[in-house]
Amino acid sequence: MNGETSVSLTLEDRDEALLLFGSRDQFLRQIRDALGVRIIARGDVVHIEGGETQVDQADRVFAQLRQMLKKQGSLTGENVRTVLAVVQQNEDRQAAPNLAVAGVGRSVRPRTDGQGRYVHAMQKNELVFVIGPAGTGKTYLAVGMAVNLLRQGVVKKICLVRPAVEAGERLGFLPGDIVAKINPYLRPLFDSLNDMMEPEQLKRYMENDIIEICPLAYMRGRTLNNAVIILDEGQNTTIPQMKMFLTRMGNGSKIIVTGDITQVDLPRQTRSGLVDAAHRLREVEGIGIIYLSEEDIVRHPLVQKIVQAYEDDKPRRRKSDG
Repeated sequence: MNGETSVSLTLEDRDEALLLFGSRDQFLRQIRDALGVRIIARGDVVHIEGGETQVDQADRVFAQLRQMLKKQGSLTGENVRTVLAVVQQNEDRQAAPNLAVAGVGRSVRPRTDGQGRYVHAMQKNELVFVIGPAGTGKTYLAVGMAVNLLRQGVVKKICLVRPAVEAGERLGFLPGDIVAKINPYLRPLFDSLNDMMEPEQLKRYMENDIIEICPLAYMRGRTLNNAVIILDEGQNTTIPQMKMFLTRMGNGSKIIVTGDITQVDLPRQTRSGLVDAAHRLREVEGIGIIYLSEEDIVRHPLVQKIVQAYEDDKPRRRKSDG
């Protein structure tokens, strides 16, 4: 039974309220009309009334929009439409889009509203950046999208790329062929693939170069057509490396760049190519930039608490360091 209920949200300040509500409260009207709730805004307090399901959806919509506003600094009508679509679709988790079904019968689908926005962005855009902490499914969902497009025949190849920062990308001193050299750095990508494909099929695809692994340094000079190209740990690219990588995109290809900008392993004075690209390309049509947060962590429940504890500690550390 969907009885009547209400919830009140207190925003940080009047400035957040103005940006969240939109010009002449247009965003509030979008939410109200889409969900059939009553929204009363007074100053920095939002009061939502209506059926339990609809009020819960509205609460989740505001949570997503506030997160986006915090990262982007502004909102658009398209942002609001996307969040509304994702939240309404994710109300029934079974209705959420499946990205792939593993040989063992495991389906891959978004499990949070933030992940839903990520999947929506991958479906809509040819280039997607996803930034968020460990455990938010950045790599897993990217691989799921790639496997799904390969199985549908939309693309003919998956290319998995990762900067081997720990080895300085000087891989010559490591034993074995290129696969053996880069393998330790691509382990998370392999783990995701093994979850979604039978071992024999994965082996066959790799032998036939349908699934390729490649250190970032080896991408120079190439153009990849009809492929999904995933750059994992994108925060560990320099600005020239990121530019080089993004310009490898050929016809019919999709690029997904994942990263955690709190885990940069580059030298102290080197600016992350992912941070730079997310800022530089934020207004470009056809590019999706998604930020995930601790609320999107889907690993062991303790992981969310651990990430939050380290985030909470940051201001104190900066102050004492000064």
